[in-house]
This record gives sequence, structure tokens and C-alpha cells, in this order.
Amino acid sequence: MRFALFLFALLFTATPALAAKTILVMGDSLSAGYGIRPDQAWPSLLGKRLAEKHLDYSVANLSISGETTAGGRSRLAQALITHKPTIVFIALGANDGLRGLPLGQMRDNLKTMIDASRTAGARVVLAGMRLPPNYGPYASDFFASFKSIAQTKKTPLVDFLLEPVASQPQLFQPDNLHPLAAAQPLILDHVWPTLAPLLK
Repeated sequence: MRFALFLFALLFTATPALAAKTILVMGDSLSAGYGIRPDQAWPSLLGKRLAEKHLDYSVANLSISGETTAGGRSRLAQALITHKPTIVFIALGANDGLRGLPLGQMRDNLKTMIDASRTAGARVVLAGMRLPPNYGPYASDFFASFKSIAQTKKTPLVDFLLEPVASQPQLFQPDNLHPLAAAQPLILDHVWPTLAPLLK
């Protein structure tokens, strides 16, 4: 099932493949559109916005539900070869945190992905995540990791991907983890101010 989802993500582009430039989204279920139609997920809405603004970009959304930073790191090299992106949007880490994986390992994976993307000629945007407060000090260190990486690597940062919807439980599915379709435009509006300057 996981491999089938990967193949779907690899083939799916939110705007026509003839676009001159590509934005590659490497994320988890929060970007893959878990529980909603793929065309309702924020990366797909991004593709539509780019088309409406007549910006010559397509979106390749290679997000996979359950993905960790280690999984994203292992898939990135081939994704860079296949899609030759101008921009790589990295929205990984939530599953590392929920599983309590070592934060040093997560930071190393994200830094490696940033370096690999830049070596391939792409600009990078990093999206941060938060954990529930019951994770204790680990949650604070987890959230701080994204800002630390962004500062070290001088990478644009979307401080918390779910910031505009996190305090609105009515915008989440029954699992209280995954946003509904109605939340996706809000997430895109939150991402856009950080992403848009890189499109010029």
C-alpha cells in the first residue's frame, strides 16, 4: 500500500507537466491529503493558485502518509533527478516527533535534505511542526529544532505548518490530527507569504 501511494505521488502533478519550473513537496500525511481527496490537499491548491497567477510552475507532491525525515531523505535523490525542481518544500518531522525518535537524527536528516536540494540547484523552504504538550521537554526541543536548522542553513521557514488551523478543532478530522478539506486553503494562505518571494 505504501509503495502504491508513492507511485501515485510520483506521477501526480497539480498543474500541467509542461510548466518550465517545478516545486517539489516532500511531506507526510499533512501534505499528502490524508482522509481527503488529493486534489483538495494544500499542495494541489498551490498548483491551482500558480496557474491562476500565470506563474510558470508545476507542483510535484511526493508526500506520503507516515513518512519520517529518514524516509524523505532516502527518497530525495531520485526525486531531484526525476523532477529537477526549482524549489523544494520540506514538510517532514511530525512522525519523527510522534514516535519519539532522536531529535539529533531528525535534524541531521533535514539538513542533509536541504544540502542535497541546494546541490541540485533548488531553493528550499522548511516547514516546522509542533507536538502536543504532553510530550514534555521533548516537544519544546522538537519545535525549536526547525528554527535552529533554518537559521543555521539560512533557509526560509514556515514556523508551524498548521498554525492557522491548530486552534480550530472543527477543522480537523475525528482523529484530531489531520485537517479537513476546509482547512487546506488556510494552510496554503499561511505557506504562501514564505514561498511567494522565491517564485520571482
